[in-house]
Amino acid sequence: MRVRLKGDAICTLFLLVVLCSLLYSQLEHLVPVGNKEPTQKKPSVTPKILSDPRAPWRLMPAEATVPRPQVTPIIRRTEVANNRVQTTTPSLLTDSAFNFKHYLLNKDNRNFNLLINQPKKCRKTPGGPFLLIAIKSVVEDFDRREIVRKTWGREGLVNGEQIQRVFLLGTPKNRTVLATWETLIHQESQTYRDILLWDFMDTFFNLTLKEIHFLNWAAEFCHNVKFIFKGDADVFVNVENIVDFLERHDPTEDLFVGDIIYNARPIRVRKSKYYIPETMYGLSIYPAYAGGGGFLLSSRTMRKLSRACREVELFPIDDVFLGMCLQRINLKPILHEGFKTFGIVKPSAAPHLQTFDPCFYKDLMVVHSLKVAEIWLMWNLLHSPHLSCTQKKQVKKPFQWKKKAQITQATPLR
Repeated sequence: MRVRLKGDAICTLFLLVVLCSLLYSQLEHLVPVGNKEPTQKKPSVTPKILSDPRAPWRLMPAEATVPRPQVTPIIRRTEVANNRVQTTTPSLLTDSAFNFKHYLLNKDNRNFNLLINQPKKCRKTPGGPFLLIAIKSVVEDFDRREIVRKTWGREGLVNGEQIQRVFLLGTPKNRTVLATWETLIHQESQTYRDILLWDFMDTFFNLTLKEIHFLNWAAEFCHNVKFIFKGDADVFVNVENIVDFLERHDPTEDLFVGDIIYNARPIRVRKSKYYIPETMYGLSIYPAYAGGGGFLLSSRTMRKLSRACREVELFPIDDVFLGMCLQRINLKPILHEGFKTFGIVKPSAAPHLQTFDPCFYKDLMVVHSLKVAEIWLMWNLLHSPHLSCTQKKQVKKPFQWKKKAQITQATPLR
């Protein structure tokens, strides 16, 4: 009896060991699948992103499925250091690599039809307008155009000088709603007579086309203008300061003024919005160019740039392209501190200051990256009769520490 019980116990223990080993083998087979697979995929991310920049249009098959690595802070620091990308708006990363092959094959196509024209824009004033305001916009940004019309972009007399305005547009990227937008934009043009619309797709890399087409238009239809301000729709412009500045210059002489960027280096990071491969631009430094938020030029310089744009090879970044055209006509742009095309940077020594204070804007010409409501608010604040920025205390004698303060400071700290 005792022998039989002992045999049954041994058999039971043996069966338990076999069962446990089977369960363990199953668990060991299942668990590593979730743990090992990500670690095997991680090393494959780096080679795909750091592929040969000389073949930028070769899309890697796995780029759509492999998660994007967190490299945004590195790219931001690189672009801010090299190209002075706006500090108020971080540099963007493209969702997919730009098709440079397609761009290079079609870059010589630079003549597009003008769908909406304003041929009489500069004939309203005898002798031509003093200043033409040309604003880059897109079809769907009606609210930005409207706020510009009601604030700093008003047509009429400013300090006794005649101001005219045009908006520069291409066709929308979303062709499915083109018919609707076409109806709306024609209605807007009939109402305000300030729309210029060309038949090229309005994309970031087609801003160069907008540049050359506007210069050609100005040379043909607005040759009698004295000065031109060209900028974005998200800027605030103190037109009174600009007119005051331009009244001291001769429109028959060369003039190109703005927030000039020197010694900027091409961005070689493939995922950057401003990425330029060496095959497209082999030099290490760009020519001096103005930040696209806004700049001024004379009538004489406008005509020269219009001719130079036909001779310079197209470049996908419009600011840099215009710098190449300035280099072509051997004209050095002038840096002016009143152009803040990268926004107002708060002084590190005075962190308590509010950079949206209208007294900051009162003596400036152009401030970039403002929202629609901010443009409207700043315009009204600056034109308020209650605005006072001149309440300064007069210092009759040099500053000196008071004797009590000296005694206090001399007391040893405990």
